[in-house]
Amino acid sequence: MGRTLGERIQTAAGRPASIPFSPLERGVCLFLLLVVILLLQGDAPPPGALETRLYPLVADIRFHFWEWEVRALWEKFTLWLLQPQRYMTEADRSAFLREWVAQVEEVQRLERRISDLYADPSVQNPDEATAALRRERARLRRAIALRQPIAEAILEEQVGVVLARDASGLLGQPLPQVGIHITPLPLVLVVSLRERIALIEQEELVPGLGVDEQEALEKKVDETLGVSSLVTPIGGMSAWPAMVLEHPDLVWWTEVTAHEWVHHYLYFFPLGWFYEENWEVRAINETVASIVGQEIARRTILRYYPDLEPPEEPVPEEEEEAIAPPAPAQRPTFDFRAEMYETRVRVDTLLLQGRIEEAERYMEQRRRVFWEHGYRIRKLNQAYFAFYGSYAAAPGGAAGKDPVGPAVRQLWRKTRDPRRFLAAVRGVTSLRELQGLLAEK
Repeated sequence: MGRTLGERIQTAAGRPASIPFSPLERGVCLFLLLVVILLLQGDAPPPGALETRLYPLVADIRFHFWEWEVRALWEKFTLWLLQPQRYMTEADRSAFLREWVAQVEEVQRLERRISDLYADPSVQNPDEATAALRRERARLRRAIALRQPIAEAILEEQVGVVLARDASGLLGQPLPQVGIHITPLPLVLVVSLRERIALIEQEELVPGLGVDEQEALEKKVDETLGVSSLVTPIGGMSAWPAMVLEHPDLVWWTEVTAHEWVHHYLYFFPLGWFYEENWEVRAINETVASIVGQEIARRTILRYYPDLEPPEEPVPEEEEEAIAPPAPAQRPTFDFRAEMYETRVRVDTLLLQGRIEEAERYMEQRRRVFWEHGYRIRKLNQAYFAFYGSYAAAPGGAAGKDPVGPAVRQLWRKTRDPRRFLAAVRGVTSLRELQGLLAEK
């Protein structure tokens, strides 16, 4: 905990974050900081606000974006000056990206193997047993770091081509530009009311907190503020460039890139302006980003990697019929979404009746059921549903009977086109407005 944020984060080029800026870097960084400061000015919360009371509980472990943002922008700027991918054919770009993803998959396989050997009680000397594996891992890590900026640029361009054609673009360029950066992501502290499921605060925390530290923080927040909290990992965050998790799956990586672009696009419209202030807007925004992200990823994979299995087309025509889960006797296997849907509906009913403690006991019982079926959910509480329930691109699941998801999905089915869909929904600031929009279609 005593390390600075700069010591926690490594740059994409493999240069240690502790190396000082050059004079030119300092000048560019200062300019970028001034721009960001001007854009992010806002009112401070009053002394009694929950945000104010929460701040001292997380002050030492909050993730501060300034240093990360400056370095990420500087790297994007320097790569933009060179643009080495411009000298590659389209086939070579796709081959380069495939190879890079394969290297990520291999290094993660090595890391799992090394971890297993250290945990295996039959291995007498794990340092010796893993020496060759660790050398190979280090070699691959250097290769991945050197090639990562080009891999990011290639994917940005491929997704950007599809976005410019099918969603929002000018002169063949997407508006806004696609920007991603693979990096260790912050954890997110989610805070909900106990008496009803509602996300009332969210704080980004430094990456790398141990489970014991997460549990201790949640306990402190719950007891101090009388709320329900959860520390959870994420797969992406819509800074610019978007923060994306390293993951050995090109389809997933493409979908996250498109998903985060939708958030960037919506920053310029009411649906993005009120994201932090209104639960309904947040749920609409996230569901829109999920649906469009899936569709753009599907079209990108079909264009550049047709041999890979693309994501399914989002929101099939019959999907609303699937919201009500089938009877238990009809389920051949454990259906996670159906079981989570039932759990959410039951919790909402108990909370509506004021039976808070009973609802919390029930959620813990259900968490154990999920665990027994292989779903390693560390904590199932109001904050869990407040966070995961806002992603409602598919029926059922943690969203329960929340009407936001079905309304957004219905609007998508009426358009089936990312450009028209985004143009229709971007001005919405409430569920009522969304339902009014549906009535007009």
